[in-house]
Amino acid sequence: MSQLRVRPATSLTAGWASARCWRVLNTSLHDGELFFAHWAAWQTDARRPRLLHYVAIAPAAPAPASLLRALSTFPSLNAHAADFERQCFGLLPGFHRIFLQRGQVLLTLCIGALQPMLREQQFVADAVYLPATHPQPRSQTWDRWSIKALTRLCRPGTAIQIATPPATLAADLEQAGFVFDSQNGPIDMSSCTSAPANLQGQYQPRWNPGFTRHTWRRPAVEPSTCVVVGAGLAGALVATALARRGWKVTVLDAAPHPAAGASGLPVGLFAPQASRDDSARSRLSRAGVRATLASCRAMLQEGDDWSMSGVLELREYDNPGLPEDWSSAGRQWSQGGSSSSSCDPLATRENSGTVSISHTAAGWIKPMRLVQACLATPGVEFVGSSSVRNVSRSDDQWELSDSVGKLIARAQYLVVAIASGSNALLDCAANAILQPGTPSSRLAATNSVSGLISWGLQHDSDCAAFPRVPVNGHGSFVAHVPISGALAWFTGATYSDVDAATIDLPEGHRENLQRLSHLLGDVALTLTARFEQAQVSSWTGTRCITSDRLPAVGSLDFGPNPSLWVSTGMGSRGLTYAALCAELLAAQLNGEPLPIEASLAKSMAATRPQLLHHL
Repeated sequence: MSQLRVRPATSLTAGWASARCWRVLNTSLHDGELFFAHWAAWQTDARRPRLLHYVAIAPAAPAPASLLRALSTFPSLNAHAADFERQCFGLLPGFHRIFLQRGQVLLTLCIGALQPMLREQQFVADAVYLPATHPQPRSQTWDRWSIKALTRLCRPGTAIQIATPPATLAADLEQAGFVFDSQNGPIDMSSCTSAPANLQGQYQPRWNPGFTRHTWRRPAVEPSTCVVVGAGLAGALVATALARRGWKVTVLDAAPHPAAGASGLPVGLFAPQASRDDSARSRLSRAGVRATLASCRAMLQEGDDWSMSGVLELREYDNPGLPEDWSSAGRQWSQGGSSSSSCDPLATRENSGTVSISHTAAGWIKPMRLVQACLATPGVEFVGSSSVRNVSRSDDQWELSDSVGKLIARAQYLVVAIASGSNALLDCAANAILQPGTPSSRLAATNSVSGLISWGLQHDSDCAAFPRVPVNGHGSFVAHVPISGALAWFTGATYSDVDAATIDLPEGHRENLQRLSHLLGDVALTLTARFEQAQVSSWTGTRCITSDRLPAVGSLDFGPNPSLWVSTGMGSRGLTYAALCAELLAAQLNGEPLPIEASLAKSMAATRPQLLHHL
């Protein structure tokens, strides 16, 4: 156990009584004891902040067993041990956001070398902890560049505590702007051979820190009012993420009920994307799945609304899709070879030109249930039949009105989370905040892709013929989904640039059957007669995709306190990305630690160059 024993120093948590959010940076997770101590102290303090953010860096993935042993020494946390254990999987290098106590305690575990992990952060810490002097890998030792990366994350007044530091480290930190205290006043580092144990102090540089290059350093805003346009997955998850932080959120939609667009899909899949080079897209998809799982566990009924069933993906032989040095942590996400729960048709299919990847952290969700649960969050109000046609600014407030000029809603912040109509609304909003003659940018035109899903109720004889897990590849097939007391199967979807309302249903069903024949030939044979006899139901919808097939999320207002935000472009992977995008937007808006590395967040930024069109 570390020398910072049982609880954090009172002087480093006293400040959270007046804070709505407390941000802690621990540069060495070790066995997690200090995190659990903060969590326990937060849990029992009536003056606690609404959110506790704890960012911990570790050179390698901690053993879940050692974390659980440390957690067991805090009886007040025992009720949350199962939830914590369930989330400690797949700890590959990079960031991992663990959601606890319904998202009020957030652990961001950063696995990797010290300096790169510090540089991937974009938040200002309220308290910093440096580890005891137990042996450290060379990549975790402190040098001038690591100290510089640390000060970048501090503000005047950031508290610091170091367990048994060598005198050289304490002296280097003092030179960088930290001021340390002792019982007898400031320490003369030049005359010390070792500094006192549990050294405490603050970041109080004698100069004015220059942060001109850190464009992310915006002042954290107080919870306020926000209008979200769009009551699909993207908008509903943004609304609940902000409401959990104390915001009052109004969600508008042109339809009379939520999830009227693509989010009305009867069932959809969430799964990581595997790639041989473990690309940025693969890492983003895993972070998205982790966020999606947290939302489902907090708000939905497992087995009825969603299931972590796993997903079996079939690929061509020339695209195996997994890194050659895939670790055991990686295999907790995805692994090669057919799933043990797959059926015989899959094994037959594998022998005829495909390979399979079994995604363990994957499954199906009924998107509408998730949208409804989000909109039921305290602090969220849904207003349907509200078609926004004009957006203006008045007294630092956004005003949204309909086609005849009637005011629909008014709030300090605006989030646009609709698909095909986002650009027109964003153009209107951008004009409201730009000075005359000021050049502006907008999202490049996104593509709208319509599709049809074929589905039907299962017959008693289907259970043995259908795979027990969803199968994805050239199309998808999901079975054994409970619908109104029965079980249903779903297959699709088609891709078309025509409006969803004009899709040729018979042609769409034929296309889905053809895809299913390629994916699961025996299943297609079982269902062919039902397709031919028109015993198959349909669902149609339109999804919005960007040019690089990644979401567009973040602010479109470049001022010091941006009030115009967007979350859109999820394409066919809304269930994988929407929850992550909502947490990323809320973190950026509220000045919190990001749920993913800053470099990954940049690849989804709404202002990334490949998405902008300059006017």
